[in-house]
Amino acid sequence: MQVQKTTIPHWSEDDRPREKMMFKGRNSLSDAELIAILIGTGTGNKSAVDLGREILLLTNGDLYEFGKLRLSQLCEIKGIGKSKAVSILAALELGRRRKESRIQKRPKITSSERAFREFRPHFTDLSHEEFFVMYLNRANQLIRIKQLSIGGVSGTYVDAKIIFKYGIDMGASAVILAHNHPSRNLKPSEEDKRITKKIKQFGELIEMPVLDHLIIADNGYFSFSDQELL
Repeated sequence: MQVQKTTIPHWSEDDRPREKMMFKGRNSLSDAELIAILIGTGTGNKSAVDLGREILLLTNGDLYEFGKLRLSQLCEIKGIGKSKAVSILAALELGRRRKESRIQKRPKITSSERAFREFRPHFTDLSHEEFFVMYLNRANQLIRIKQLSIGGVSGTYVDAKIIFKYGIDMGASAVILAHNHPSRNLKPSEEDKRITKKIKQFGELIEMPVLDHLIIADNGYFSFSDQELL
């Protein structure tokens, strides 16, 4: 009895992207096929590849904008439940972290522009405000960038005591503050100025100065230090 060998065209479409990657390599796959591998299976009369194409339509195939998609947006597509949506978001987050981990040597922060370059990956694709602090040693080398708070579209709360507690624990000698404006308006609000002044005064008391406060948006950044507002 001769056993019939199943060839790729006879496999289900859900399986083809996996086999294609194994035989031809990852570069041979389309964006939709890569998404199909992440979500695993299709639904009803739609294959995983079909769903992948439908997901890409949310941003008209723009992968940069694709990285900004949220769980709720992905779940609006029929056949994409929370489990599949989370798998996609996890893959996007791994990609971001891989990019952030490229620099192994501690960079020396000598300007607002250098600080901005270090902060920027942490604010990629955010539609709400977040507050981060950069901790520096005596040589102004980066020790760590730490997220301090997550807020809403128009603001976030930060506690000065927590900022400097982490700094003391890390043995930091100075800090640089940063938060984002999803609105892309780089002008500091009166609240931004008030918080900056309060944190600066706290830092002076414990001899851990605030060197700068950056407001970051997709279209650039604003430096309190450069504008002599510190």
